[in-house]
Amino acid sequence: MTFASDISRRRFLSVAAAASTVVSTLGVSLPAFAQKATRTLRIGHQKGWLSILKARGTLEKRLAPLGVNVTWTEFNAGPVQLEALNVGAIDFGDVGEAPPIFAQAAGAPLVYAGATVPRPRLEAIIVPKGSPIKTVADLKGKRVAYNKGSNVQYFLVKLLEKNGLKYSDVQSVFLPPPDARAAFEKGAVDAWIIWDPFLASAQKTLDAQLLVDATGVVKNRQYYFTSRDYATHNTDVLKIAIEEVNNIDTWISKNKPAAAVELSQVLGLEKSITETFVARAAYGTAPVTQGILEEQQSIADTFFELKLIPKKLKLLHAAPVNLS
Repeated sequence: MTFASDISRRRFLSVAAAASTVVSTLGVSLPAFAQKATRTLRIGHQKGWLSILKARGTLEKRLAPLGVNVTWTEFNAGPVQLEALNVGAIDFGDVGEAPPIFAQAAGAPLVYAGATVPRPRLEAIIVPKGSPIKTVADLKGKRVAYNKGSNVQYFLVKLLEKNGLKYSDVQSVFLPPPDARAAFEKGAVDAWIIWDPFLASAQKTLDAQLLVDATGVVKNRQYYFTSRDYATHNTDVLKIAIEEVNNIDTWISKNKPAAAVELSQVLGLEKSITETFVARAAYGTAPVTQGILEEQQSIADTFFELKLIPKKLKLLHAAPVNLS
């Protein structure tokens, strides 16, 4: 053995000994340490409940022992989040009832990961102060503004059915929330179907009158989604994510004044608006069941009948991978 090779051998043994000491200190065997892979949960979110979860940092703490990193990307609407899912840019997000229907119809690899309890009071039909419209029957022939293809369009269809009217009995004016608010304020429409926090804002700042909310008509759940591939390989991660979302729900339900303050900062709205929003919401999030998928199936069938989607859907194709 040459002098150079002897030096190399001693260096190798020294490095090996140091590595052994580090591994021993960490309390794991070298093979386990080397083989442990790092996973990532890429969350897309809108300003709202998930913003509060992000600020808490509790999800990161729960997932750290599993070797899971969490990243956050903010979006301004549910459909944009679902497009990000479709192109593989995020793994998890929050959305209303309608956008997942359109995403599934477009072939997105969507899987429902969780759902809130019903929140029917968070969407309603409002009319201007002093409006002659006093009942749902009075909407016949009137101009009604709402966002096309949204959960409130489904609410309108079911509300009219319940009151003996047809969808064609009202004049639908398709407008996104900011434009609908402007039309409502100018008197260009007779009624506006909208959800919170836009609903609370219109009540507080425009003195809009609530005609009827969705209670007894539709459920109006919020959904959490993922992709088929991510759900297949990360059921443990998704389980923890839904648990942490539910923990935020529980905290808000027990701390509504503090939650209203925090939400007003997140949304950039007056506290009186978020107080109204928080007060009438219902709280609780859990995994999706077959019964909840049947609710979504009803929405999909309605949208197909209205020719809003090109084909009939089977919502079981978007069922959680562990749904029995």
